[in-house]
Amino acid sequence: MGFGMAISALRAGHRIWGQDINHTAMERLQQEGGTAGISIEAAAALDAVVIVVLNAAQMENVLFGPEAIVPRLRRGAVVLGCVTVAPAFAQAMETRCAEHDVLYLDAPISGGSLKAANGCLTIMASGKDAAFAAARPVLDALAETVFELGASAGSASAMKATNQLLAGVHIAVMAEALTFAATQGIDAATFLSVIQKCAGTSWMLENRAPHIVSGDYTPHSAIDIWPKDLGIVREIAGSAGFEVQITTAALRQFADASAMGLGREDDAAVVKVYARQAGVVLPGVEGERM
Repeated sequence: MGFGMAISALRAGHRIWGQDINHTAMERLQQEGGTAGISIEAAAALDAVVIVVLNAAQMENVLFGPEAIVPRLRRGAVVLGCVTVAPAFAQAMETRCAEHDVLYLDAPISGGSLKAANGCLTIMASGKDAAFAAARPVLDALAETVFELGASAGSASAMKATNQLLAGVHIAVMAEALTFAATQGIDAATFLSVIQKCAGTSWMLENRAPHIVSGDYTPHSAIDIWPKDLGIVREIAGSAGFEVQITTAALRQFADASAMGLGREDDAAVVKVYARQAGVVLPGVEGERM
């Protein structure tokens, strides 16, 4: 998603410096007109830094680790934290950035890699007015919709966790329903063509089930994202004294998929957990039972 967001920002006329552990992504960024790597001099001139990594630990490392970028930023620059994290973590990042006179916008994203590449993300954002003002040109380049959810970090992350609860459960339930249909002799393509016209459909079903029908698990959103994101949901719910039973069941399926070695595959591959249990054949599995 980070690469797609960088391309969208370039298309909007921004100068872009990118950093990624994937050298191929860095080469692609250069080919598109961006600059690979962020020098000390470049960091000092940046207006905004957009963080798109896997988890809170990686985000904290980028901002305040051994090669921390925040201390190198100019006063009044803004950090957009686009990672799914717990609200308390987002609040801590806002406080630590402020100690360096750097603004922080809690700005988790939704929409997947294709919408990222088209500048059509949904961004849930919360932060100070000055952070919104500083981030506005970037938000306009990246997002089709920006929800302004509060005057301090944390509330946007809480809303993103709510979205992830629904999204993760919908993917897992889609996989369960597709496998259930297969046990009754209904193939995946028929399942999709019928259900997407019925009340049982969802955006996640219509987006992910085609991956199963085609047998293509190229990751647009990977399995390994969900144990982390649904784990955050459980953490937040636990602090509120609330038991998220359906979320916990979905989390278990993604954890099992990761344990099967599917962590880097598209999250639709969670269907392989169900298919193995049911002994059904999925499209593109070359006739082998899971």
